[in-house]
Amino acid sequence: MIAIDIHKKLKVGARETDLNVKLQADKGSLTVIHGPSGAGKSTFLKVIAGLMKPEQGTIIVNDQVWLDTSNNINLSPQERRAGFVFQNYALFPHMTVRQQLAFATNDTKWIDRSIAIGQLQDHADHKPDYLSGGQQQRLAILRAMANKPSLLLMDEPFSALDQTTKVGLIADFKVLWNELLTTVIIVSHYPQELAGIATQELYIGA
Repeated sequence: MIAIDIHKKLKVGARETDLNVKLQADKGSLTVIHGPSGAGKSTFLKVIAGLMKPEQGTIIVNDQVWLDTSNNINLSPQERRAGFVFQNYALFPHMTVRQQLAFATNDTKWIDRSIAIGQLQDHADHKPDYLSGGQQQRLAILRAMANKPSLLLMDEPFSALDQTTKVGLIADFKVLWNELLTTVIIVSHYPQELAGIATQELYIGA
């Protein structure tokens, strides 16, 4: 179970606004977050991961307190160990596909399976500059899952993929998420792409 209640001030251009979000999600569930640009969706993911701190709030994941501003508790991103897929992928430019995954885990069987699921078998020894945008995006998702996180946060993870690839890949990932009981939170401008597999939707407005 995940319970989140945070308040953070946002600055969008010259305008200041407040981000107030409450979310409860069961273990192994999939939450899709959507809303207008600049509303704070990406910021919300970064707060959960520990990359940004809100003015007030609590985050409890599987009975562990990650954040409690009233009691000065704020676990580091390394302590939280949430998987995170950034919009810009944030891949290591000097590492091959296999090395990117090996950086997060030494489980070679899991690495081989991940590469197969991502349809990157023919590119395992390639660096990001030699991958297409869609291949880089798949690699970013696989790397975020490499250490089998209990919580996976993804910011527009399927935007560079064509519809056919997207549908097949989501289905393959869903098998892994179910197997690992991974709780998944996805920011998407197209929540309908996850219709049928999402547990719940959360709208974050401007």
